[in-house]
Amino acid sequence: MSGDGGEGRRVLVTGGSRGIGRAIALELGRAGFELCVNYRGNEEAAAATVSEIEAAGGRAAALRFDVADRDACEHRLAEEVSRAGPFWGVVLNAGIHDDAAFPVMKPESWDRVLRTNLDGFYNVLRPLVMPMVRAHRGGRVVVLSSIAGLAGNRGQTNYAASKAGLVAAARSLALELAKREITVNAVVPGLIETEMIEGTRAAEMGKLVPMQRLGRPEEVAAAVGFLFSDGASYITGQAISVNGGML
Repeated sequence: MSGDGGEGRRVLVTGGSRGIGRAIALELGRAGFELCVNYRGNEEAAAATVSEIEAAGGRAAALRFDVADRDACEHRLAEEVSRAGPFWGVVLNAGIHDDAAFPVMKPESWDRVLRTNLDGFYNVLRPLVMPMVRAHRGGRVVVLSSIAGLAGNRGQTNYAASKAGLVAAARSLALELAKREITVNAVVPGLIETEMIEGTRAAEMGKLVPMQRLGRPEEVAAAVGFLFSDGASYITGQAISVNGGML
């Protein structure tokens, strides 16, 4: 990373204790950013991520809240901004899926996925954006979408809708924040080796990809790391796919 790198810049990564979120937190920690690793329930996994960042010479702390809980986000994040000042960057990675064919999808499955994946965008960013603007330091926001949000996927109408909404929300917010030098982009992973696809036939799924393999969390994290670099300061409102050539 060129210029000042992450020196003195604090970044929140939601869902940062496992999978892609963990890889992103480690990537940004190596780049010199001070990390707040958000988690909802797995304190041990969050502590392990923080320890690994610190072992590599970085700075990190765990921050517990549920992105689907609007009041909790407002309280916890306002408290954190008051304690340590505004964040310079935010990575919205936390998300869930609850798959079923649409005719048998339960209302609570629809609501839970949309509340976490899409409402989480509002719940987390709403308390953080104005402090970022008032700091006059620019900044970065990266939203993790999914190939399902671009191409759709059977059995994932709720998940695909939430992830498509995130791309539109990121592009719209990018227009609002561009003159503040705060970039907002979406990273769109394809089939990645994470807990989300455990129990599936990974080898067969890999054959669906032109590169004939699943992606790795570190490859998604590298794209996020680039968007946080000085070299990406003129990139905003984009949806960058990391999918081995699927789209």
